[in-house]
Amino acid sequence: MGVLNDYFRAVNDEDAARVRSMAGPTAEPGFDAIDAKGVDHSVVLGQLVALARGVEWTPDLCDGHLVAAASDVENGPWVVRLGDDVRDTLADLAPESLPALAQRWAATEELLGTPADELRVLLEQLRALAARARDAGDALYEWCSL
Repeated sequence: MGVLNDYFRAVNDEDAARVRSMAGPTAEPGFDAIDAKGVDHSVVLGQLVALARGVEWTPDLCDGHLVAAASDVENGPWVVRLGDDVRDTLADLAPESLPALAQRWAATEELLGTPADELRVLLEQLRALAARARDAGDALYEWCSL
């Protein structure tokens, strides 16, 4: 069984905490969300942010804070708010840089075997979501569940 990950934007933590269903925000009306199965914020997204910033990845690079958790603490779902610096790094990605960035991201251990073209599409979606969040003054969140 894989980990389900969705990224979405919300006005605040209270609004984001409404998404605790097993379906996630991509299945709920009213949420601007993308499906990013297997792309957790701390490792896989963190590696992307490290590559985009030209820094070494560390476990706390994309540190988030828990906004909501289901009563099943071990299996979720959970909602985590990402820092505005992460949102802004993603929003600032230049569209012309995405193919090369996707190639480098595909070479990370956790994504080996994932086609760079698939990651480029996900990068485009993440960049666009983050830009919409920033433009609206919203925060970026991750919903995840086992």
